[in-house]
Amino acid sequence: MSHINTGSLIKRAVVRTVAISVMLASSAATSSAFAEQVDGSVGWPEKEELTFGFIKLTDMAPLAIAYEKRFFEDEGLYVTLEAQANWKVLLDRVIDGELDGAHMLAGQPLGATIGYGTQADIITAFSMDLNGNGITVSNDVWAQMKPNIAHQDGKPVHPIQADALKPVVDQYKREGKSFKMGMVFPVSTHNYELRYWLAAGGIHPGFYAPHKGDTSGQIEADALLSVTPPPQMPATMEAGTIHGYCVGEPWNQQAVFKGIGVPVITDYEIWKNNPEKVFGVSKTWAEANPNTHIRVVKAMIRAAMWLDENNNANRKAAVKILSKPQYVGADEEVIANSMVGTFEYEKGDVRDVPDFNVFFRYHATYPFYSDAIWYLTQMRRWGQIAEPKPDSWFMDIAKSVYRPDIYAQAALALIQEGKAQPSDFPDFDSETGFKPPQTEFIDGITYDGSQPNAYLESLAIGLKGERKL
Repeated sequence: MSHINTGSLIKRAVVRTVAISVMLASSAATSSAFAEQVDGSVGWPEKEELTFGFIKLTDMAPLAIAYEKRFFEDEGLYVTLEAQANWKVLLDRVIDGELDGAHMLAGQPLGATIGYGTQADIITAFSMDLNGNGITVSNDVWAQMKPNIAHQDGKPVHPIQADALKPVVDQYKREGKSFKMGMVFPVSTHNYELRYWLAAGGIHPGFYAPHKGDTSGQIEADALLSVTPPPQMPATMEAGTIHGYCVGEPWNQQAVFKGIGVPVITDYEIWKNNPEKVFGVSKTWAEANPNTHIRVVKAMIRAAMWLDENNNANRKAAVKILSKPQYVGADEEVIANSMVGTFEYEKGDVRDVPDFNVFFRYHATYPFYSDAIWYLTQMRRWGQIAEPKPDSWFMDIAKSVYRPDIYAQAALALIQEGKAQPSDFPDFDSETGFKPPQTEFIDGITYDGSQPNAYLESLAIGLKGERKL
């Protein structure tokens, strides 16, 4: 595993510590209701030497920047960053305590907590980014899709619906062939986004039935989805093992540069400003190291702010950092294709997508309960949650995993230190953890996190109500 470490050689003799008042009476961002959630100060870190895991994707950037800009060191934390082989290994190492925390799929803490796959109490107090994924198909599939897509001025009209793929999938079925697509993990955003896009176009992506011992996710499927590690996506598609995939960057742009495939849609177009990765730790670790945890979140908030500040002015510098082999290890040009506000679809079709990667804008780092509940609805929709659940269950799980109270302590400390402004964060006086009903999905369906079962009922394909497999 590749890794980097500041090490004891560069430790500073004095670790800065910050004490903040719970009430922050002069700050308009503080309320008595919110104050009840926080302990009033950020004490010395219980643990200074830390090891964090990540997967080689551009959205691990907050970790790399917090390290490179010494934001971790400012908090008295001396961090090793280790690239992990895959998401399962990463999660297992957090559970086992080999890693203190990690860049995680947003669904991983939730899946672990409800016992889908590995049972463990994992929490998150920091959302790492919005958007950042794409769906790519092989050149052959793209050639078959193009006649089904409207064009303007010689270019495909975006967003491209899965309706354009459905005739291709139907043809495969008539010929007795399987149409296969890759995603990175069963509880990944990529899996749920790919399924959402396919289902919106009338293509059934299949059900899971873990209670029957079937974790393939391919029951009743028109398109067969399976796990492929992100860096292996382009080569696996080039070999013909899969016909397309959903993955984070730079692996969609890599297909363009290699000339082997075409990204047809970004997740920004599937669900505008969708949450993507989180920073996860075990609940046991968080309880043993509360000050350390807050300080980690502080450093990562600063990193996210740096990544987005001045209208993405630092992105070219970030690209140079991420291209290092110990981080993403892809060519700068490939990483820059999506990180600096553009995205290339078909070769030469470069379009402005300024919010393809968002790290701090739109309160991207805040762990909203409604984000957690959306992932849980998709787990239920596709059978990973086999039994119907009341709305209260969704809320209870969200509150046990997503921890805005820890985030808020970090935010208040940064405000007190003058490193952030109250306006940088949600209004803690009124914040409920729920975003307003969201309407910008590819199928036009509104998502209201306070009504998960009503939302499930509105989706044409998927489990809902009392239905069980």
